[in-house]
Amino acid sequence: MTLPVVLSLAALAFLTLLALLWSRWPGWLKGVLVVGVTVFYFFANEVVHGMWGWPSSDALPERFVLLAAVIEEPNTKRPGALYVWVNALEDGKPSAQPRAFQLPYAKDLHALLNEGMKKIREGVSQVGTSEPKAGRNGLSWLRPGNDERSVKLRDMPVPQLPEK
Repeated sequence: MTLPVVLSLAALAFLTLLALLWSRWPGWLKGVLVVGVTVFYFFANEVVHGMWGWPSSDALPERFVLLAAVIEEPNTKRPGALYVWVNALEDGKPSAQPRAFQLPYAKDLHALLNEGMKKIREGVSQVGTSEPKAGRNGLSWLRPGNDERSVKLRDMPVPQLPEK
């Protein structure tokens, strides 16, 4: 963790220790305080890892530019994963910061990303779209984002220059 986060958690632990040792709170309230600080620690740890550049397990943006892909094929020890580094397209322009995403392994997506990376190596930029798969009903916040989306790649259009 970064130094400010470590110092903040240390200050929180110190304040909790003071509250446990020198307060006249009832025992049940002290127990709630210990459980609350413990849960907060694990929540903060998860949030910090999400900010550090670890691949996000969130759903891909609706429109994006593919920058890179790493494929981890499944084996007996691991289920496999697809790691993509993308720049989200907002109003037709790439966002300022690229983001890494981790997708569950799928053979068809593996082939699509391989083809896209070949074209990128040849100098042809790839634009992707991510849409919810058809036929899924129910509340979207109850379903994981990555395995419920359909990803497509195509060549980026050549920019048209104005006439002189």
